[in-house]
Amino acid sequence: MSNCLRRLAGVSVAVVASAMLVACGGSARTEPPVRHVFVIMLQSKNYSTTFAADSKAPYLSQTLAGQGALLRQYYGTAHISTPNYIALFSGQAVTADTAQGCGIYSDMVMTGMTADGQAIGNGCVYPAQIKTLPDQLAAANLTWKGYMEDLGKDPTRARATCGNPTLNQRDRTQSSRPPSVALPSGDTYAARHNPFVFFHSIVDSPACDANVGNLDRLGDDLKSIDTTANFTWITPGMCHGGHDTPCVNGEPGGLVSADAFLQKWVPLIMASPAYKRDGLLVITFDQSSGSGSLSPDGTVLTYVFPGDSCCNQQPGPNVQFPITQSFPKALTGYPYDYEVVIPRAGGGRIGAVLLSPFIRPGTVSDTPYNHYSMLRTLQEIFSVGPYLGYAGQPGLTSLGSDVFNAYLNP
Repeated sequence: MSNCLRRLAGVSVAVVASAMLVACGGSARTEPPVRHVFVIMLQSKNYSTTFAADSKAPYLSQTLAGQGALLRQYYGTAHISTPNYIALFSGQAVTADTAQGCGIYSDMVMTGMTADGQAIGNGCVYPAQIKTLPDQLAAANLTWKGYMEDLGKDPTRARATCGNPTLNQRDRTQSSRPPSVALPSGDTYAARHNPFVFFHSIVDSPACDANVGNLDRLGDDLKSIDTTANFTWITPGMCHGGHDTPCVNGEPGGLVSADAFLQKWVPLIMASPAYKRDGLLVITFDQSSGSGSLSPDGTVLTYVFPGDSCCNQQPGPNVQFPITQSFPKALTGYPYDYEVVIPRAGGGRIGAVLLSPFIRPGTVSDTPYNHYSMLRTLQEIFSVGPYLGYAGQPGLTSLGSDVFNAYLNP
C-alpha cells in the first residue's frame, strides 16, 4: 500500500474522493477528510498565561500542544463569554445584551438584517431565521450533540435537557451553586456557556432536548462511531472550565482544574473509534481574561478587558465601543458590584490546540485566526453553507495546510 493510500485507509468512501487529489499529489486545495469534530471550550484565559513556560496547565500547553497543532495567534471575538459561543455557532456579532452575559435570558427583538448577515437588534435568543452550524448539519443529514457538565443537577436553575433558562426571566445559572445536602457536589452549569440555548431554531426543536444533555452521556456515546455525532460540543462547568478560582466545592479552579478536566476527557476522545477514523479535536477558550481592581471601600470591582482582535474583525451593528457594563452583586453572587469595561470589539488572544490524525505532532501556526475563522473552517469541512454571518467576511482565512498537514504531504 502506498503512503498516500495508507493515510486514507479507513476514511469513509464519501470523503476519499474529495481528499484523493491533494493527498496523492494533486495541487487543488481541498478540506481534510474529517467527519467527526469535537470542540472543548474552556473559559477566560490569556494565551500568555495558558501557554507560558510555567503554565498551570502543562497537559494542555505542553503534552497536547506537542501531539497536535498549537495556534499561537488565535483570538476570541468578544467580551464577555456569551457572544463568543454565539459567534462560533452562527457568525453573529455581539449585542448589548449578549455583551452583558444575558443575566436576563431575553428574547431578541430583531429590526433588520445587514448585507453581511448580521441581525440588527438586541436580546439574547435569536429568532428562528438566524441559522447555526447545527441547523446546517441537520439539513445535510449530519448529526450534532452537546454535552454540558452539571446540566440537570439542579433542574430548578435550568431545564435538565437542552439547558435553557426560562425565557425573559433572570438566568439562575449565572453563578455556581455551592455544595449542600440537596447538591452534595454543588452545581457549576452556566447557560451562558451553552451555545445551543441562544437560538430559537434549536431550542424550539425537539432536537435540543434529544441532543443536549449532561456530560456524563459522553463516555458511552464515544464507544461507537454510530453513537458519536459528526459535531460534538463539550462545555465544562465553571470550575473545570477554568472560570471559577477557587471553586465552590473546594477545588482550585482556574487552569489547574481545566487541565485536570482535559486529562480525563481528551484520552477518551482520542481513543474513540470516531476520532481514530477521521476525527478533529479543538480545544480553545471563549475569551481572554482582563485585569481588575477593587474600589477603596471594597464595594465595586472594575474589570478591564483588552479587546484585542485579528483578521479585520468587524464590531457588528448593535454595539458602540467602548462600552461599560454594571452587574449588581445580587445578580452575580459576588460580595461586590461588578463593573466591566470593554474598549474594543475583540475577545483577546487565547490560543487553540488542535489534534487530529490529519495533523502532524508538534505543528505550530502563527496565522491569525478567530472564532469566525473556526466556524468557516467547520462549514467547509462538513460542506455546508452558505457561510453564516461573519464567517463569510471577505478575506477571512480558514484553517489550512499550516494546520492540516499530515494528509497533504508524504
